[in-house]
Amino acid sequence: MKIELPNQPYKYVTENSKECDPQTAFVMTHQNSIYVEEAKKNKAHSIITIDEIAEFFGVHKIKIIGITGTNGKTTTASAIYSFLLDLGYKVALQGTRGFFMNDGVCEGKTLTTPSVLNTYRHIYQAVSAGCEYFIMEVSSHAIVQKRIEGLDFALKILTNITQDHLDYHKSIEEYIHVKNSFFQDESKKLINRDEPKASFNFKNAYTYGIENPATYRLMAYSLNDGSSGIIQHFQEIVPFTASLHGFFNLYNLMAAISATHLVTDKSLEEIAEVVDNFAGVSGRMEQVCAAPNVIVDFAHTPDGMQQVLNAFKEKELIVVFGAGGDRDRLKRPLMGRVAANLAKKVFITSDNPRYEDPQAIVDDILEGIEERSHVVVELNRKKAIQMALEAQNDEEVVVILGKGDEKYQIIYDEKFAFDDREVVKELLRGRL
Repeated sequence: MKIELPNQPYKYVTENSKECDPQTAFVMTHQNSIYVEEAKKNKAHSIITIDEIAEFFGVHKIKIIGITGTNGKTTTASAIYSFLLDLGYKVALQGTRGFFMNDGVCEGKTLTTPSVLNTYRHIYQAVSAGCEYFIMEVSSHAIVQKRIEGLDFALKILTNITQDHLDYHKSIEEYIHVKNSFFQDESKKLINRDEPKASFNFKNAYTYGIENPATYRLMAYSLNDGSSGIIQHFQEIVPFTASLHGFFNLYNLMAAISATHLVTDKSLEEIAEVVDNFAGVSGRMEQVCAAPNVIVDFAHTPDGMQQVLNAFKEKELIVVFGAGGDRDRLKRPLMGRVAANLAKKVFITSDNPRYEDPQAIVDDILEGIEERSHVVVELNRKKAIQMALEAQNDEEVVVILGKGDEKYQIIYDEKFAFDDREVVKELLRGRL
């Protein structure tokens, strides 16, 4: 991707050495530094660093809020985006669901954290549109690969640390270290006080929590008809209501409310007034149908699954799930154990198998399940969903996990159209 930069010795910049030519400068980053010689061979105008063009992209003219954690990044980021917009600010949001600006969709889904130059391009667009805030999800991969280099964060947020991506990080200890490394500087940070694995520089650190004393503490809460709570911040005590369901979403809301308070001059009371306007994120605890009750969620880690299923602990559950191929194998039996322990019936199916044998993935999941009398394996995901709906009675909830609002299934390196929500609607229409 070439980006045109006016009033420069070169006409374009790129981080792809293959796109270099006499009019195009190669932007060297931590991630692409090994391709400098190739850029020179392609007659790049010059080799420059990301710091040299930060000024042009307006990186220092906007308040950047970065959110990392195993679960909750997307919901927390979206909630902050919603709150700031409702409070009258101009805001941009970059993350798993795409790039949004001032309540409009600019780009569809991409990496959780894009390449350095792509993020700079989004910041430039945000600054040009008059945005005061740029909210971004920060993945563990992006931290290791320094895809956030050159960015000064007005606030860094930690949601939680549980197991994921061990295919990349090799050990849970390394993964924890990577997440925590984001919080070792003296920038302003907001940490989940109830996360025991959190380690951070105490300078300019604020906390939020439910179980432990924190800068922002949830004193009381209710999970009836959505959620509600009372936040205490020193002497301030402020109630809020929200349409989001599930105990885990109280943490996401607390992080978003606290963050909004830290980066604006708005009172907690003003912020609490707009919380209920946030309807949640597509594909996260999304009710596809009320009767029969069918929920779709993106949860794809043991902890994420447990949080979602515990949100319906008063109900009898039928769970449909699988696990992604070419990804962390160690979490698969743990996912199986969670599903088997919390659901009345379990349908294990294919997720995004990529280059792995779907049956081998299922076999890994089954290793975590001792009692399998209530477990059915059906590799065809549509058929598995159909079987779950056919097995459902009026009091049960079908929960379909792993893909959320994804509109495709990845088999080998091809994407095939597949949306859990649309499949449910099609199957239920067929009953009429």
